[in-house]
Amino acid sequence: MFTKNKAPESNTPEPVKPAPAQEAIRGASMKPAARAASIICADMKINGSVTSEGALQIDGVVDGDVSATDITIGASGHITGEVKAEVVKVKGKIRGSIRARKVELESGAHVKGDIVHASLQIQANAVFEGQVKHADDPLKDSGPKAAAVSTSSESNSSLGSSSPTAFGISTSAS
Repeated sequence: MFTKNKAPESNTPEPVKPAPAQEAIRGASMKPAARAASIICADMKINGSVTSEGALQIDGVVDGDVSATDITIGASGHITGEVKAEVVKVKGKIRGSIRARKVELESGAHVKGDIVHASLQIQANAVFEGQVKHADDPLKDSGPKAAAVSTSSESNSSLGSSSPTAFGISTSAS
C-alpha cells in the first residue's frame, strides 16, 4: 500500500550537494564583507603613518598621518598629523588638518588645524581652531595652507604704523 517503485540502481553516484549553511558560508566568503573597525587601543602609541582600507577606531596616540575610509577618534585618542577619510568623527584631539567628505566634531573634541569637507557638524562643547573650507571632493583637492603665525618679537619689529599683523588686524603707532 505505501510502497514506492524503486528505479533500477546505477553505478554512478549522484553529486553531493552542500548543505544550505555551507553554501551561505561559501557565498559570503566570495563577497566583499563589511569588516569590523581596526582599533588602536588607549595604551598604544604609533610613530608613523597609519593607512587602512576599512574603518579605524583610534583611542591611543598616533604621531603621523592617518588615512582610512571611516575614522573615529575616541575620547582618549590623539593624532598629530593629517587625517584623511570619507567620514571622520572626533571625540578626542587632533593637531593637524582633516580632509573628509563628512566631518563630525563631537562634544569634547579638540581640533587645532584646518578642515576641508563636504559636510561639517560641530556639536556643543567641541573646540576648533583653524580654517574651514568647503569642497565638493575634499579628498581630491589640495588643502588650505596653515595660517602663518609669527612670534611676538617678529611681529613687533615688522609692524609699521598701519601694517596688518598675521591675524589681519591693523594697528597704528601713537
